[in-house]
Amino acid sequence: MINLFYNYIVKNFCQMKKLHLVLVLLIIFSCKNFDTQNIPKIAIIGLGIESSTFSPAKTVEDDFIVKTGDDLFSWYQISIDSINRQRANWIPTLVGYALPGGIVTKETYNSLVDKSLSLLKENLPYDGVLFDIHGAMSVEGVDDPEGDYIEKVREIIGKEPIISTTMDLHGNVSWRLAKNSDLITCYRMAPHEDAKESDKRAIDNLLERLESGKGKPKYKAWIPVPILLPGEKTSTRIEPGKSLYAKVNPLTLDEGVIDAAIWVGYPWADEPRNHGVVMVTGDQKEAVKSSAEYLAKSFWDVRDEFVFVAPTATLEKSLSLALKSKVKPYIISDMGDNPTAGGAGDVTWTLNKILNKKEFKNVNGPSLIYASIPGPKLIEKAIKSGVGSRVEGYVGAEVDSRYSPPILLSGIVKSIKYGDIHAKTEVVVQSGSVNVIVTKKRKPYHYEKDFTDLNLDPRESDIVVVKIGYLVPELYNIRADWIMALTPGGVDQNLERLDYKRIKRPMYPKDIDMETPDLSARFVPLSDSDD
Repeated sequence: MINLFYNYIVKNFCQMKKLHLVLVLLIIFSCKNFDTQNIPKIAIIGLGIESSTFSPAKTVEDDFIVKTGDDLFSWYQISIDSINRQRANWIPTLVGYALPGGIVTKETYNSLVDKSLSLLKENLPYDGVLFDIHGAMSVEGVDDPEGDYIEKVREIIGKEPIISTTMDLHGNVSWRLAKNSDLITCYRMAPHEDAKESDKRAIDNLLERLESGKGKPKYKAWIPVPILLPGEKTSTRIEPGKSLYAKVNPLTLDEGVIDAAIWVGYPWADEPRNHGVVMVTGDQKEAVKSSAEYLAKSFWDVRDEFVFVAPTATLEKSLSLALKSKVKPYIISDMGDNPTAGGAGDVTWTLNKILNKKEFKNVNGPSLIYASIPGPKLIEKAIKSGVGSRVEGYVGAEVDSRYSPPILLSGIVKSIKYGDIHAKTEVVVQSGSVNVIVTKKRKPYHYEKDFTDLNLDPRESDIVVVKIGYLVPELYNIRADWIMALTPGGVDQNLERLDYKRIKRPMYPKDIDMETPDLSARFVPLSDSDD
């Protein structure tokens, strides 16, 4: 009997092995299907841009970098093998981001919103939505675009799904945005070194509330803080911003609080929603209330202490200091036309002053890199003539000519680069001792590679002038010295010169002697309520 059984096993081993394998696979796949059916279904959607209403520039659809489908995951820490990727059935719709610029045309806004909502409709229903915005988008004829946008999302998905909103701290949080968001967070650092961390926090909070079954937070406290300051005065590198934002995370360790955030707001748009905001979410009313009021009071109490993150001066004074300096590179921020804050990026005022300064007329003068100025017509000439040739053509002031006309730039083509995501094509033209970076489309220069790819060495240049405000970490670490020049443009740092007509008043520092505002918590109705 034993021998017969042994023979049977040997004879049928292969068949049994196959059967076993099939059974195992069936179990695996049935479990996988079961898991897919029981994990939350989450959509990703959003639009982001900082838009200056004090700039003549207009932002059109072509200015947005739009990602859909699986390409969208590259913007988040949701890789194929990540834990969070496995915790939900992610439905990427459309997320579009543009360099800060002028007001978004109504046609562009409607087109991008309609495209994203159409994709959102294809995979209904949802358990949650990751709503990725900047918070400072201005649109022709639309007050509070992000509030309008999230309401349109709600109309499609309904009241039940949880929306987790992730934002820039330079954004604005209107009552509409607060009501329709269930979870909401923003960066805690400026410069925004924690951008990815903040997106992950928004994702983690959303997943935790869905997986635990806790659902929407029971309480959302919103406090408007009537302060409007430029980002260059509210950097978390220095006080009081450093200590102010350091108070945020400890509050989230309270079991009654899910998240807390401070928005300094965006000062270069003249809209009623533009001001500071504190918002706290959680399940314990008193903890949410006290945390929000603590942060709001902390923000208000230090309002007089905010200063520029670096020394400031006129352009003439800045150049004088740079020329006298014994260290290099001496970096000058051409702040008024900063394209990362919403400037047109083509104001020629600063470059005109530099090129007409006698110290830079000779090729053997102090070396200076100017980054950058758009000049698509000059670029065409440079491409035809090639590196090493002399080229001449007009650059700048096609969009913002309020302060200085286009410049007739003449010099030697030092390098040409194609394919930049923003600039498209870049050409370095040497005029005297100045290397001018000319772009097909505007581009901010933040990274050392931006320069070295053009055969420029910012570390060895005596002076580097960049159309940005505060320096991002790479340039900050490269600088031997640094000053921020108070130059004109669509993001003028002297807010007193801006002709506000629609912001809520009183507003600090426009109304510097204003009385202490009401900083008590306003509880925002839950998104599924009828209030």
